[in-house]
Amino acid sequence: MNFMFRNRWWSFGFRSTIMLYFVVLIIVPIIGIYSQSFSLGWKPFYESISDPLAWKAVLLTVKLALIAALINVVVGTMISWTLNKYKFPGRRLLNSLVDLPFALPTAVGGLMILLLLGPNSTVGSIANWFGFEIVFHEPAIVVAMVFVTFPFVIRAIQPLLEEMDKSEEEAAYTLGATKAKTFFQIIFPSMLPGVLSGGMLAFSRALAEFGAVVLVAGNIPGKTLIASVYIYGEIESDNPQGAAAVSIILLTFSFVILWIVSKVQARRNG
Repeated sequence: MNFMFRNRWWSFGFRSTIMLYFVVLIIVPIIGIYSQSFSLGWKPFYESISDPLAWKAVLLTVKLALIAALINVVVGTMISWTLNKYKFPGRRLLNSLVDLPFALPTAVGGLMILLLLGPNSTVGSIANWFGFEIVFHEPAIVVAMVFVTFPFVIRAIQPLLEEMDKSEEEAAYTLGATKAKTFFQIIFPSMLPGVLSGGMLAFSRALAEFGAVVLVAGNIPGKTLIASVYIYGEIESDNPQGAAAVSIILLTFSFVILWIVSKVQARRNG
């Protein structure tokens, strides 16, 4: 009886600690952003979110994040397929390098892009010779977003490929199906939940990227200024209410995406 009592209190304390940690780390900051947004009333909030520069920054961010997510969906699908289906020297090293963007500071990633694609680099010089620039323009922002969101699609697809029943694929080959037909009718439907959830997570992460982008974007208002850098500029301009208002727009996008991802995963598990 004493053991059950102590066990019950230990379980209650453990759950309470976890919930308190979650509230302090997640809930309180979100409430703080919403409170700051409406701290001066509805009219200043509306003026902040209706600012043309703010909306240009948000729309540019959504457009470029969508492009980056689509690139990662295509490339990530091919990489996860290759890592799962083929054995080759350096496979384990390549598989471990997939998670490098998670471990590397995003500012370092931005510096790498700046050095590799900048006007003084070989790639940048070739691009200038053809009459276009990469760094301080939209292509550099997309590259930075692709870099920081690179692992999401791969890591979402790999477990599905490992759990897939190989007999279905073998049966399709036995019945005379081509590799392309087998892939699109047997394999790809099994991968699709991972492709969708990984792509949406990559899109959500790209929306909020700052460290890698701020070094390569140029931050020209209305042209290369994305939402996260705009928020930083509002803070630097002593306008936290305006920064919080734009943050709410990004938060809303993220909440919707996470809700869709949870539905996709629940449907897959169900």
